[in-house]
Amino acid sequence: MPANPMNLEGKIAVVTGGTSGIGRAISLGLAEAGADVVASARRTQQVEETAAAIEALGRRTVRAASDVCNRASLENLLASTLEAFGKVDILVNCAGIIKRTPTLEITEEEWGTILNTNLTGTLRACQIFGRAMLDAGYGRIINIASLNSYVALTEVAAYAASKSAVTSLTRSLAVEWSKKGVTVNAIAPGVFRTDINAKLLDSTGRGQELLMRTPMGRFGKTEELIGAAVYLASDAASFVTGQTIVVDGGFLASGVNQ
Repeated sequence: MPANPMNLEGKIAVVTGGTSGIGRAISLGLAEAGADVVASARRTQQVEETAAAIEALGRRTVRAASDVCNRASLENLLASTLEAFGKVDILVNCAGIIKRTPTLEITEEEWGTILNTNLTGTLRACQIFGRAMLDAGYGRIINIASLNSYVALTEVAAYAASKSAVTSLTRSLAVEWSKKGVTVNAIAPGVFRTDINAKLLDSTGRGQELLMRTPMGRFGKTEELIGAAVYLASDAASFVTGQTIVVDGGFLASGVNQ
């Protein structure tokens, strides 16, 4: 094992959904740890902005948009990464969507869209990048799960089902691929403030309840997920696979907080 097993210098990372929120924080965190990082998502402008931020840290990148619901776009993302760097060592699957709808009213179309993005999109990326990793005999895959992998939040049944399945998929791939040098783990974030959910967290009863249920008494900052991501992406976690690390300020441990 290297003298500093958390150092990611020389590693090539791809982050889907890597240009906003949690994905952007992890992309930049991996770059700060030494990796060259390809942060990809659907919006070209965000890809450009995040690539510039990665380069400002002195790391290399590739500007490549992708959609986890489109297998061809992920294959192109892999091809662009291999053309630029010759390998891919780390994959972080951050792309995801959530929509609040009472379960009696959710349409099969909405259900399918959420599962196609959060679960099947994760599978697509794992298949496409995992094959290259298995051929190379080395890889670190990190999926993004959720508190909803463990507990229900009202009226987000499709999201909860998708994220519960992501933890199961993580275990299944870990069992299949670990002997071939590829570890597969997940991170389950608690409640983190992002541009998308800030209004909900700060000005609704749902936000107040989420805060009350978090023993630390505050919401997470996206940069607080970097440590778990760097650890799972590094050689320090060489014997860790099939696990989900929960980063939630104590949410899941909590019973009564007052």
